[in-house]
Amino acid sequence: MALKARLNQLTTFVKNATKRYEIILIQIVINSSAIYYFYRMARVLITGGTGLVGKRLTQMLIAKNHEVLILSRNPKKKNEFKWDVSSNHVDEKALINTDYIIHLAGAGIADERWSKKRKQVIIDSRVETANLLFDKITSLNIKLKGFISASGIGYYGAVNSEIIFEETAKVGTDFLGKTCEKWEQAANQFSIQNIPVTILRTGIVLAKKGGALDKMKTPIITPIGSGKQYIPWIHIDDLCHLYIAAIEDNLIGIFNAVAPEHHTSISFSKALAKNFKRPYLGIGVPGFLLKILFGEMSVILLTGSRISTKKIEKNKYSFRFAKLHEALSNL
Repeated sequence: MALKARLNQLTTFVKNATKRYEIILIQIVINSSAIYYFYRMARVLITGGTGLVGKRLTQMLIAKNHEVLILSRNPKKKNEFKWDVSSNHVDEKALINTDYIIHLAGAGIADERWSKKRKQVIIDSRVETANLLFDKITSLNIKLKGFISASGIGYYGAVNSEIIFEETAKVGTDFLGKTCEKWEQAANQFSIQNIPVTILRTGIVLAKKGGALDKMKTPIITPIGSGKQYIPWIHIDDLCHLYIAAIEDNLIGIFNAVAPEHHTSISFSKALAKNFKRPYLGIGVPGFLLKILFGEMSVILLTGSRISTKKIEKNKYSFRFAKLHEALSNL
């Protein structure tokens, strides 16, 4: 009876798993007789898949036996497919039978000074790409199991505040706030088609190669400006695990994607210097100089507030790298 009950439990598990997984074989041998069960891993389409987060996320999804497809303006690999927002084109082969779309595409916030033209590029590369995907999955009647989108902690605005921002906080009124608001509105339209939407408001992503950390590892490490502004951060593997949780654990809704440990520019710089064995100079790079060099974009360096992780932790996510020294030691 115990064996029969166990088999019934396993059968129920496998039947539920077939709702979202690609075929993997499970074999159970009982008295020399084999019973076979099948379930399928997810077929995941990623925009921005050739970027810092996209590359690592692809590796981690494949390691968990998910099938990964990439939308690219210049596809080169077998799993890459053409898309072009300017011509309203998406290769339909990338969309057919896709279970989840992870939307990471977007022009770099800090790549260029914020001219009027550059600001529009930053917005359109996030919003118009999501709109294109929505139009295509609607016209093709594709029943996605989830649309998962990046967003930024800039949603709360580029401010220095004593507030610890939770997901319910008001959107900022500056450029970053308005950009993230439009970005999230574009993602949330998928709910019109009864598609679950997950949005991850992301801080500075720490990775071994590329991204912000490379730029921070200067020969002499110093804080920026007053050094009192906070730097919300997250290890790239924790971020990728959150995207995977949206697929495997039905993590649905809006979540702050930052580590729980808060650091100012001063404490962050000290930890960075200690970990990478570089000299630390306590005199910060003057704010006025950064404003001259970067213009309005300097706000992303000179401002920053604490971001709450209560919601994601209540959803039973356990950070692999909750402490900055743990994250830096891994990188």
